[in-house]
Amino acid sequence: MADLIGLAILFLILAFIAFVLGARGVAGMSMKIAKWLVIIFIILAIVTFIL
Repeated sequence: MADLIGLAILFLILAFIAFVLGARGVAGMSMKIAKWLVIIFIILAIVTFIL
């Protein structure tokens, strides 16, 4: 699960860099991917703590 949060942070950094450089399409897509990775991470963490 640590890999998921690491990937989410990587995509957030990529989105920030793309936004600063003006590539708003890439920044938006990176933010969407990062958001979904964080959601999946939270769901898996909750399932792991319950089981």
